[in-house]
Amino acid sequence: MLTLWGRLNSHNVKKVAWFAEELGLAYQRRDVGGAFGMDAAYLALNPNALIPTITEADGFTLWESNAILRYLAAKYGGERLWPADPASRALADRWMDWQFGFAEAQRDAFVNLVRKTERERDAHAVAAAAARAGAMMAILDEQLSRTPWLSGESFGLGDVPMGVYAHSWFTLAIERPDRPHVARWYASLQSRPGYAANVMIPLT
Repeated sequence: MLTLWGRLNSHNVKKVAWFAEELGLAYQRRDVGGAFGMDAAYLALNPNALIPTITEADGFTLWESNAILRYLAAKYGGERLWPADPASRALADRWMDWQFGFAEAQRDAFVNLVRKTERERDAHAVAAAAARAGAMMAILDEQLSRTPWLSGESFGLGDVPMGVYAHSWFTLAIERPDRPHVARWYASLQSRPGYAANVMIPLT
């Protein structure tokens, strides 16, 4: 059985838990990181002291969330979620790496509004992060004006990383510019059971 190591209030763990359910995989999740800490056994699996990590029954171990997603798609997903055609795959795949820039843009808003007390918050940093994230969402909105999914005509792997961060963007108490195509895509994501169960949880 697949084991997913990491706390579910991590964006990167949410990605993997959600995608495992999209694939119909049986898995167990073990809380690691944050308040749960990391023991020597976990650090032997992932020397970066980060989450998530996956292990399989045959001893295979992998860390880095997007590498995990690609591995699971290649092993268990087939063409349904990750096309074999190199061009089609790359056009979806680019949004997986684009997500890292968005995460950095939004980081100060998330940390201040979710991880800090009201007295500790830096309102200027929150506003600046909201502006950066909103500007990047214009790029996503333009893409979603042309295709219903970041993966193209149907849901696929390319939708997963930004799908997790879209929930934060729509949930954080920040000013958001109108991004109608992103809003339509986000509504479609919310109807997916794995997304509802693993991503649409309170931000903590």
